[in-house]
Amino acid sequence: MNELPAVSSLRTVGEHVELDLGQDLASSSRYNDDIAPTKSTQRTWSRWNVASLWVGMAICVPTYTLGGVLTAYFGLSVGEALWTILIANIIVLIPLTLNAFPGTKYGLPCPVVLRASFGIIGSNVPSLIRALVACGWFGVQTLFGGIAIHLLLSAIFEGWAALGGIGEVLGFFIFWIANITVVIRGSESIKHLETLAAPMLLAVALGLLFWAMPKVDVGTLLEMPPSRPPGQPLAGYFMAALTAMVGFWATLSLNIPDFSRYARSQRSQIIGQMIGLPLTMLLFSGLGVVLTAASTELVGVSISDPINLIGKIDSPFWVVLAMLMIILATISTNTAANIVSPTNVFQNVAPKYINEHKGVLLTGLIGILLMSWELLKKLGLLDTDVSLESLYSNWLVGYSSLLGPIAGIMIVDYFLIKKQSYDVLALYQDNAGYPAWNKAGLIAFLVPVALTIIAITTGELSWFYTYGWFTGSMLGGLIYLFMARKQTRSTV
Repeated sequence: MNELPAVSSLRTVGEHVELDLGQDLASSSRYNDDIAPTKSTQRTWSRWNVASLWVGMAICVPTYTLGGVLTAYFGLSVGEALWTILIANIIVLIPLTLNAFPGTKYGLPCPVVLRASFGIIGSNVPSLIRALVACGWFGVQTLFGGIAIHLLLSAIFEGWAALGGIGEVLGFFIFWIANITVVIRGSESIKHLETLAAPMLLAVALGLLFWAMPKVDVGTLLEMPPSRPPGQPLAGYFMAALTAMVGFWATLSLNIPDFSRYARSQRSQIIGQMIGLPLTMLLFSGLGVVLTAASTELVGVSISDPINLIGKIDSPFWVVLAMLMIILATISTNTAANIVSPTNVFQNVAPKYINEHKGVLLTGLIGILLMSWELLKKLGLLDTDVSLESLYSNWLVGYSSLLGPIAGIMIVDYFLIKKQSYDVLALYQDNAGYPAWNKAGLIAFLVPVALTIIAITTGELSWFYTYGWFTGSMLGGLIYLFMARKQTRSTV
């Protein structure tokens, strides 16, 4: 084994900057191999791999239910809901592609990118907020995956169906183990899974549509009036819904460097995201609206998620086949969207004590804790009327208010303050150029959060909360720009 040189160095390989590790970084408490910059040999993701990543993440049960959430909870008509979803996903492409830049150039994961704007230690504040949201979504997706496993086993074994909620809880933990195993196998495993899952998901979607179309009149569906009070203007309802839909991928707009660090080029990550995200979200959420509307005619009851709808099909063969594909799809979504990010975050807190495997397991355990109320409800040990749909319709607005400022700060820092140039070696060391706590980043984050809390608790400034992602990202970015430039002038 070759002994490391005393000092680390950087070199340029094409459009990438690559680290040659030395003893100085290897011994640093802020470094481990899992959150180190990727090597050029690891940057193998083409535009189609990036597009497949987004198809795999976007085609999932929560996306399917978005149209119903917008019509039921935000007062939009079906047509208005679909336009809102399309516009929101075009908007969210902006922070997604911009925040992917440092990941692609330097091979850095999101928590290390945040060290530049929040400080070496301060980066843990936004990172842990992002991680907690991801752990919550991991629990939600694992719940859906567990239901799919329950229905799959019910179609194969007659006795399993009689287990009811207990079977769904057992399915939850079977799915949990499968999902954790995939992530522990590494980034190449994720890439191959996403590439395999994307066409299968599209096949399930088209199959469901073919099954449902004879029973539904799309024209009549689009002409249905909105659920908001008659005469109420569209603008306020639209902006609240738009904020929630942008919030749906607000999490990924922060930790997109966790994936773009494996992209072959900036062109690959930009084109891949443009191909993979907006149209997929529109088509699959639109499919959800159509099938939910058709479900009463198809199976005699209104069902708003594809798993339970497929479970009503009177054909064990098609149920088993569809459930296998949905299980694969949900593992694909959960892996990329909800496990990779918190795993890197937990390593960022204590790189010498938490490696990738420990970070994955910690993510999984927190996901179980956050979903424990639903598991207890299925076991008959807890009585609550809170539904998953109402929970995440409110959650989308709430956490987008927290994550918006972080996105704005990251973009301003990289493009306007750092001028697309990081001191990579200093990002992995204490007292080497970046502060432990960057006051500019923390204040720029806390001010919008404080205004959000005031809006929630007092009812004043309600517009600030309603439009949380937009108001938060713009205000956070502007405050950071002013304070960071002031800091720069004072140190010159």
